[in-house]
Amino acid sequence: MSDLPTTNDAGIPVESDEHSLTIGAGGPIVLQDHYLIEQMAQFNRERIPERQPHAKGSGAFGRFEVTADVSSFTRAAVFQPGVTTDVLARFSTVAGERGSPDTWRDPRGFALKFYTSEGVYDMVGNNTPVFFIKDPMKFQHFIRSQKRRADNNLRDHDMQWDFWTLSPESAHQVTWLMGDRGIPRTWRHMNGYSSHTYMWVNAAGERFWVKYHFKTDQGVEFFTQDEADQLASADTDYHTRDLFESIAKGDNPSWTLFVQLMPFDEAAGYRFNPFDLTKVWPHGDYPLTEVGKLTLDRNPTDHHTEIEQAAFEPNNLVPGIGASPDRMLLGRMFAYADAHRHRIGANYKQIPVNASKSPVHSYSKDGAMRVTNVSDPVYAPNSKGGPRADVEQYGTPAGWAAEGDMVRAAYVSHAEDDDWGQARTMVRKVLDDDARARLTENIVGHLLNGVSEPVLVRAFEYWRNVDEDLGKQVEAGVRAKQDEKDPKAEKQANPARESMQRKA
Repeated sequence: MSDLPTTNDAGIPVESDEHSLTIGAGGPIVLQDHYLIEQMAQFNRERIPERQPHAKGSGAFGRFEVTADVSSFTRAAVFQPGVTTDVLARFSTVAGERGSPDTWRDPRGFALKFYTSEGVYDMVGNNTPVFFIKDPMKFQHFIRSQKRRADNNLRDHDMQWDFWTLSPESAHQVTWLMGDRGIPRTWRHMNGYSSHTYMWVNAAGERFWVKYHFKTDQGVEFFTQDEADQLASADTDYHTRDLFESIAKGDNPSWTLFVQLMPFDEAAGYRFNPFDLTKVWPHGDYPLTEVGKLTLDRNPTDHHTEIEQAAFEPNNLVPGIGASPDRMLLGRMFAYADAHRHRIGANYKQIPVNASKSPVHSYSKDGAMRVTNVSDPVYAPNSKGGPRADVEQYGTPAGWAAEGDMVRAAYVSHAEDDDWGQARTMVRKVLDDDARARLTENIVGHLLNGVSEPVLVRAFEYWRNVDEDLGKQVEAGVRAKQDEKDPKAEKQANPARESMQRKA
């Protein structure tokens, strides 16, 4: 038993953890039982809105240690030789709600928060190096197609494939999703990617384009669809449990960070658009360069405070790191911060897990849940001794030149900018025969789950565009099984049906 006295949220000791204040032992509860009111009111408000995508997830704390010298490419303090930086990592599914199974077929979020000496640096990524779309105009529609229908509140494969087959740029990511890496065995056994292209700037002001690759030191492992389905019912929180228990027993997972670096001027003439989120840079063109090691070694002590309220946003870019013309990145630089303001509140950056460990000298003030004191002057410019921007050190933006008329159009100016080519290369040259067989089986199984005939026809064409043989195999597999019943489901249903018949 603890010797610590129970208090209310103001620190005042309370009389009882068990009994409300009443008029006599059997009488009515009185309104002045402020502790009971506080308990009930707090309980009614203890759930903040869940994230729109990436609602289901968990994470851990650790450190990032620089093991190589990349200072000739970036002056970012976090990537200087020998530097160690505290880090928070959050892993998640994309489409599922907070109570959904960890082992659904879905991309996995791989978000990192670096508490650097020059402010918080956030990296939002996935366990895939590409994404379904390339323009933020379609992002909301994509997420809705993966969520629940408006009429019956059910997730719907027909809706998913309807969107994918009308968005050919999705082919590369859908190939990843339907393949082995669509269901990682654990979060520890998957890679993480920035997916987006960023800019690095060195001390001399030279600019480079960069992609991040966190390669798991545990090795890449995955579940088959059947294994994942079994776990979805046996342990819906399998990935969450695995990470927590592994760290608790000292089996700390780690990832080695590599980057691909492209000289600034090579982007314009590269064979793929290097800022297209549906494309990768082949390693033969831009090989991996080692940077350092990420290790997770501390579990959260309060999941809500340290994980659920964690706010990752790609607009948190520290000196030496900048954005790129990647349209999805530019859209996310608004959307993520705006989502946090809605979900958590205007002062979400003052929550300890989101707060900078370096000094903050901001002119932001007031708003709900403001806890950091503000002192005059509260405006800029001023002559009262307030903070001033260091124009000489930080005033030149890490940017790029742009010109032209305002248009709504796709940017296609690179020799191999088609929607199918990289997915085709993946199927033909990256996957082996067994992986291709599992890919086909996974696609067929997914399409058999309520996809309507018009969408099926488009789906067959979609996969023929990726690879003719794959498309034919998918169509043949679906047509052969359309009238079959799941023997496991039939066997499970029989006892219930027989029981109902006997009662009738």
